[in-house]
Amino acid sequence: MNRPWQRRLVAFGAIALGVVYLINPTAGVLELLPDALPFVGNLDEAAATALIIWGVQAWRQAASALPALPVRGNSKADQATGRH
Repeated sequence: MNRPWQRRLVAFGAIALGVVYLINPTAGVLELLPDALPFVGNLDEAAATALIIWGVQAWRQAASALPALPVRGNSKADQATGRH
């Protein structure tokens, strides 16, 4: 994954998956580990939270690696010198 847009795409998918998993608390459709299990019942929620945190960090790193957008000047000095 060399390109920043690919990293942002994977990060967005990780964030979306983690949020969907955490929003669905009692439906049981996506429940990997039942919460009633002692000591391990909440590990799947912890993993979803870690996935969201990783996704946010990856998104921010990829955003800093993107090239800056060109700045278009509209000042009178730019117009007088012929720069657009």
